[in-house]
Amino acid sequence: MKLSPNVAKASLKPSNNNKRSRNDKGPWSNINQTEARLNGITRPRSQAALKRESRKDEKNPPKEESPLYKALKMQTALSPLTYHLRNSIKEKIANVMSFDEFGLLPVVQDAIATQALPGLVDLAPTPIQKVAIPALLEGSGQDNKPKKKKKQADEMNYSYDQYLLAAETGSGKTLAYLVPIIDMIKRSEIAEQEAKQMEQEAKAKEAALKPAPKVPQVEPPELSENLISTAGRPRAIILVPTSELVRQVGTKVKDFAHTVKFRSGRITSDDSARKIRNTIFNPPGIDILVATPHLLSSIAKTDPYVLSRVEYIVADEADSMFDKSFAPITTEIIDKSAPSLKKLILCSATIPRSLDSVLRKKYPDIRRLATPNLHAIPRRVQLGVVDVDKDPYRGNRSYALSDIIWSLGKAGGDETFGHLTRYMEPEVKKILVFVNEREESEEVARYLQGKGIDAVAFSRDSEKRQAEILSEFTQPRRVPTTEEILEKQRERRLEKSEIPFVMEPKDSKANFTRKLGNTKVLVTTDLGSRGIDTLPVRTVILYHVPHTTIDFIHRLGRVGRMNRRGRGIVLVGRKDRKDVVREVRDAMYLGKALI
Repeated sequence: MKLSPNVAKASLKPSNNNKRSRNDKGPWSNINQTEARLNGITRPRSQAALKRESRKDEKNPPKEESPLYKALKMQTALSPLTYHLRNSIKEKIANVMSFDEFGLLPVVQDAIATQALPGLVDLAPTPIQKVAIPALLEGSGQDNKPKKKKKQADEMNYSYDQYLLAAETGSGKTLAYLVPIIDMIKRSEIAEQEAKQMEQEAKAKEAALKPAPKVPQVEPPELSENLISTAGRPRAIILVPTSELVRQVGTKVKDFAHTVKFRSGRITSDDSARKIRNTIFNPPGIDILVATPHLLSSIAKTDPYVLSRVEYIVADEADSMFDKSFAPITTEIIDKSAPSLKKLILCSATIPRSLDSVLRKKYPDIRRLATPNLHAIPRRVQLGVVDVDKDPYRGNRSYALSDIIWSLGKAGGDETFGHLTRYMEPEVKKILVFVNEREESEEVARYLQGKGIDAVAFSRDSEKRQAEILSEFTQPRRVPTTEEILEKQRERRLEKSEIPFVMEPKDSKANFTRKLGNTKVLVTTDLGSRGIDTLPVRTVILYHVPHTTIDFIHRLGRVGRMNRRGRGIVLVGRKDRKDVVREVRDAMYLGKALI
């Protein structure tokens, strides 16, 4: 074998041949060519082909993507709602201005003003109440519309109506489903009393026409157990995911019961077995029961008749009630109540895609009652962004949080009540701080306490401890009565005329620790972001950037409730999604939905 004489040469000379080598641009250079090359000569495309391409470009110009929502489009967590549908809903409810237009029972309508919304002069329903109350009252005796035949879902026949109430946080969804349910229960009760009275009158007439029996009849003894008793058989069940919501919704139901006169109860896992049994199996019976799904399911396993008379089921916070942890139990309760069930009502502030897929599969005929501002944070809520990596914080997120709280605490007070403010108790500002991890809530609360801030962490403590903590952040500021104002004016006049000014001596052993006395802070996770009516809270601080837009909506929804103004502040760092925060802020400024 003999080597080529060109082996020792540094490079080969280019060939004089005009043909291009196949390997000039790689082994795949002849695939997907746009220009023909014949014998090494590149020929341009014909004029006719160029004209055809230009016509196609004119008909289908390239679409320019909107600069807004680029990052939010990556988070496909929320189900979309078209703006055409939003505008049509807004037009339908524009003319509804009062609760008088719903045709409610007088006692129920009076309870709205005296118990549900006391102190408000101009009572006007919110958008979700305008949409939901007339729809839920259909078929309850106020109209004679024929019921639609139901299709099959998951190979099961169902004969009850299904509704989905979807509205932004703080829009009055609880009253939107509670008012129709109470009205329908009272109408059923009135109809039963009338039917019972007619039956007794018919029996009395029949007995009067019959001749008196010669042999006296002996009445049979009563059974040991009354099989037709209403004890332990509620008419309506309201399911909520947490004990905090059980207490909140149960309190609202009980307020209605003072005027409307029906029997209600609430049960949580923190209650004793004796209290739970006395609440459900009260001899006079029970009309509305508020509970968590797991507790009610465990009771139904030992006492199946608990679900034998249920006519209305409400699944509040439906996006949580149909997730992986609650869905099997919630579905089981609904299926067991199906024989007597008339209406199933799902209620949520957001419609995630996961919930949307469940509803399309299991309840394809569900009627969706949404508001025009669904998935939108109200414009009355202002969002500020603080970069913790810049001076003076230099990456210290906790220091940035404490500095912001001190600035808010030293700022001016609330002037909502005008001249009545000087006759009220000193204002205590309420601030909510949201963290992503449960362990960090205790750490952040301890850090703020070390900085002289009255902070507490909200976690899974005892029911009594939870109620004490939440009461400070859910009870609104009380407006003094006329008698109280006159009494305070009299006391101030006495102080000015009788009490001289005396300078107190300084105490050398006084505690000079710097403290912020007019501010209370609650550090919590998403445990405190769903459903809790934090009306006194005006400021929400997001210690961490939320994972999804759903968390943005629920956390910022703790402020701006009942048309009040609020403030949200987000702390962002080097590793946070600043583009998502920027687009959420732009959408809030434009009043658009986060989808």
